[in-house]
Amino acid sequence: MTPGGTTTRTEYRTCHLCEATCGLELHLEGRDITLVRGDRDDVFSHGFLCPKGTALKQLEADPDRIRRPLVRRGDTFHEVSWDEAFEEIDAGLAPIRDQYGPDALAIYLGNPSAHNLAGLVYNRALLQAARTRNVYSASTVDQMPKQVSAGLMFGGGLTIPVPDVDRTDYLLMLGANPYASNGSLMTAPDLPGRLRALRARGGKLVVVDPRRTKTAEEADEHLPIRPATDALFLFALVHVLFADDLVDLGDVAAHVSGLEEVRRLAASFSPDAVAPACGIDAAVIRRVAHELVAAPTAAVYGRIGTCTQEFGTLASWLVDVVNVCTGNLDRPGGAMFTRAATSVGSNNAAGRGRGVTFGRRTSRVRGLPEFFGELPVVCLAEEIEAPGDGRVRALVTIAGNPAVSTPNSDQLRRALASLDFMVSLDIYVNETTRHANVILPPEPELARGHYDLALYNLAIRNVANYSPPLLELEPGEVPEWRSMLRLAGVIGGQGAHADVDVLDDLVLSGLVAKAVARPGSNVEGRDPDELLKALATRRGPERILDLMLRTGPYGDGFGADPDGLSLAVLEASPHGIDLGPLQPRIPEVLRTPTGMIELAPEACVADVERLRSVLDRPSARDGGPLVLVGRRDLRSNNSWMHNLQVLVKGKVRCTVHVHPDDAARLGLHDGADTRVRSSSGEIVLPAEVTDAVMPGVVSIPHGWGHDAAGTRMTTAARHAGANSNVLARTDLFDPLSGNAVLSGIPVELAAV
Repeated sequence: MTPGGTTTRTEYRTCHLCEATCGLELHLEGRDITLVRGDRDDVFSHGFLCPKGTALKQLEADPDRIRRPLVRRGDTFHEVSWDEAFEEIDAGLAPIRDQYGPDALAIYLGNPSAHNLAGLVYNRALLQAARTRNVYSASTVDQMPKQVSAGLMFGGGLTIPVPDVDRTDYLLMLGANPYASNGSLMTAPDLPGRLRALRARGGKLVVVDPRRTKTAEEADEHLPIRPATDALFLFALVHVLFADDLVDLGDVAAHVSGLEEVRRLAASFSPDAVAPACGIDAAVIRRVAHELVAAPTAAVYGRIGTCTQEFGTLASWLVDVVNVCTGNLDRPGGAMFTRAATSVGSNNAAGRGRGVTFGRRTSRVRGLPEFFGELPVVCLAEEIEAPGDGRVRALVTIAGNPAVSTPNSDQLRRALASLDFMVSLDIYVNETTRHANVILPPEPELARGHYDLALYNLAIRNVANYSPPLLELEPGEVPEWRSMLRLAGVIGGQGAHADVDVLDDLVLSGLVAKAVARPGSNVEGRDPDELLKALATRRGPERILDLMLRTGPYGDGFGADPDGLSLAVLEASPHGIDLGPLQPRIPEVLRTPTGMIELAPEACVADVERLRSVLDRPSARDGGPLVLVGRRDLRSNNSWMHNLQVLVKGKVRCTVHVHPDDAARLGLHDGADTRVRSSSGEIVLPAEVTDAVMPGVVSIPHGWGHDAAGTRMTTAARHAGANSNVLARTDLFDPLSGNAVLSGIPVELAAV
């Protein structure tokens, strides 16, 4: 108790601000956070915490955060009641739906949705109510190539092998900088510490990157590579494995199809043929291939730099081709599959499933195919602007800022301004939501429960950790899950006052019915009413999370295993539960129609000729253009962490990195304003002359450009920076996944 009578307490919670899922120890006085530090007893993070986690206090108290629903009248937002907000939404969306049909509405899901229990549980209900083909997300500016390659090879979009970092002897890392990003599509708290431990036990870390990142500086070896040539480098490794008779599939040999086709494809990508294009010496390529095989265990890992390029899917595919061909897939110390506590449990010993199918619908203007139910975001602006039947006239955004984070951002900003109606669920009036007619805020972070449904599917160790709400809702605050279901009711034609509890019951009933009908489920054949009754004490996302845990691979099966997992068990374990290291899972993890690892998917095979055509592409030193790559910062997460002074203070971070040779040739000076121009636009920002980038390569961080009028992000506006996505083109994307190309963009630089 404080002298003023306020109750003091210590609580524990998982950080939701990046993919690392670190445990927090929070000191509270009443509703106020007085101290944030790492939870030393957390079963996964063991006290590690990056600067973003310590900023939770500032995020919760940010005066620019939206606390009540906002409705725009002219150019001004006004606070209204929740009923008024939904009546406004119904009045705006219903006529559009009735006159133009469901495809006149588009939905965009932002990156924070992956860190949000309510979003992950109820986004599907929202999309089902909308029945629109125009679904977009941050996935197609980030990770879709990896999801597509994993789907083609293993049968599921989240069947992504992750490096068993804690047990590997050799890690080859491409296009990733976990010292800044904490890992991505690889959930691992304190990944820098884990990489140091790898080296301390005699292992080797090799980083392939156009920049000498912090991770590259800490590695045993840094191999600078020309942007967008990762697939060439990886193919050359595969070539050496076959040419030198080093291929050994290990324990997965009986489950691999297409090996000879890969051998045929790799024949023309010898190290000597590839070296001039990628900038890595042929002898080095041969040595790395031999080192991968000679190491007791090894893993190859590629991340955002390998995804956001014109050959993103081929690079993502070849990462796992190398893991398979060196015998390191699905073995301790190699690349392994997580068994998450909420994953679907079934008896699938044969490893067969439906696999993946893309292109079930296409975009109206360019006819680009969908991937995992969503269209490439490079289509969004044209679907709004192009006249004709099926034009997008209304938009719903969920925790997203596409006006900053997607290609040709200036075009999308103009498109957003032309919409007939727009609704946003967000905590800020930002570059995107300033165009909304209605903005609905979520409840405070500490007033909601948290569980990392998505990220624990990609964890380097099997863990489970639930964070209960720490604060009661205050008058006027509404849980985000209720807003999402109420919005689904409006979109589905039930009006502004749809019964949220009835909709929630429908979602749960559907999931229970699937669980009892699933072959091999631990509740197979059970009476659905029995399970519904057992769940009746809860409501909202926690009720559905409890179902998923209890019917998952470690679950109690509603009494079938008294020692099994449930939400009640996690509630009694504030530091989480360690479910053990990753274990071999092939063939049961596979969901391909053949039950095999498809090493040579037809789509990848067909795209190899396109890759072969760039072998002779000139570099900047040979008369080619400068090319742009992004970069990450430990204190930033895309565009949504820039309104916190504690994270943006200090040295200006939104600069263009230029190699000294290029700076001298172009007359650029350190700190001087520099114009960067591409075929789609131009920006001006300070130059930072550094040999941390290769000659011919320039680097700008992603997510800045907070200078738009009409926003309410005071701190971000003072540190506006420049938006690198103005330079990205909507006609430049990876055709196998629809992912935008943000790395390897040709640019010109000039002094201002």
